Order: sequence, then structure tokens, then C-alpha cells
Amino acid sequence: MTIRVLVADDQMMVREGFSVLLNAMPDIEVVGEAVNGREAVRRVRELAPDVVLMDIRMPELNGIEATREIVASDTTAKVLVLTTFDLDEYVYQALRAGASGFLLKDASARQLADGVRVVAAGEALLAPSVTKRLITEFSKLGDTPRLPPSAQAAYGDLTERETEVLIHIAQGLSNAEMAERLVVAESTIKTHVSRILVKLGLRDRTQVAVFAYEARLVTPG
Repeated sequence: MTIRVLVADDQMMVREGFSVLLNAMPDIEVVGEAVNGREAVRRVRELAPDVVLMDIRMPELNGIEATREIVASDTTAKVLVLTTFDLDEYVYQALRAGASGFLLKDASARQLADGVRVVAAGEALLAPSVTKRLITEFSKLGDTPRLPPSAQAAYGDLTERETEVLIHIAQGLSNAEMAERLVVAESTIKTHVSRILVKLGLRDRTQVAVFAYEARLVTPG
């Protein structure tokens, strides 16, 4: 099945470059482009892409606010944030807004295509260079509760194994790695992940990771 992608960036050369790279992949098709966040939100409604490549710094509506609107709308599109700025605040804000992944713009063509595939499949994606700082950023949040009340209330409904899987997701383990560590079938892990999402009312694995960090289930180390 072809993955439909919308590229949102205010620089024409960047949009065209990403489009050329992704259209060269047999399983990916760029179905549209947007020059700012407001247009990105509108084009998501029109084109129903599977993945939105979202720049952070754009006019009219920045990528973080656009991501928030897209995630809140009635769409299954996943947002993969791309930026040249390797800064903690952008990583944190983008994931809080509901982005499913984060990559720096200096990623290779292969990393970009793989990132689109990972996000389209419902996995979480963070550039290795920012993961450690992201964890540190979550550890600085203090005691102010930031979790959705519904998720907080539902946390107690997780089984011991589901809690274990939740923590492993936040640590960045894939389904295969979790299956090997917990000595179960990969299909069993997928079932646990699905149940966690349903019980906590969360959208995808990235939101599960955010939940785990904000609930202090995972700490830097």
C-alpha cells in the first residue's frame, strides 16, 4: 500500500527536495505541499494524507500549532516534524502537540523515507541526537501535573504486563525488541500496545511515551 505524504515547509527548495526524494520510493507518494501551517491544516482535510512532514518555523501558523489542530481534527494523518533546530523546546512542544515523530532536516534520504514508514505504521520516531535531551527535558517538568485527567484515571486499569510494555515503549524499544526481552510473541506485544492505547485514550506510541515521562514512570539514566 502506498503511503500518502503531505510536505509542509515555507521554503520551496526544501519542499521540492523532500518531494523528489520521497517520490523516488516505490511505496511513498507525495500528494501535496503546503507553504505554511494554516495551509497544511486545510490540505490535510482536502487530501487525507497518511503522513504530514511538518516544518516547525512557518508563517501564519507555526508547525507546532498546525500539528495541534491536525491531531485534534477528524483525521488519521500522522505528523512527522522536521526542523533544522536541534533544540529541546521544539522537540518537547512538538510531541506535546501530538506529533508522532521528530527528525532533523539533515537526515539522509533513507532516514527520511524510513521515518515516514515508521510513523505511518504507528510507531514512535525520535532522532537519536535528541532522544537523550528529550528525556532530560521531561525530568525538569517539576511537580505540575500535565497528564490528561482521563489518562491519569485510567492508568490504574493497566495490568502489570501492560505497564511494563508502556515503560519499554517510552525507552524506545520496538515490538520485536520488547518481544525478545519479555519472551513473548511479537503479536502479543502488539495486542498489549493496542490495549494500552485504548485504556489510556491515547493516539499512538509517541503519546504513550509522553505519558510515561510525565507520569515519572521513566527517568533519565
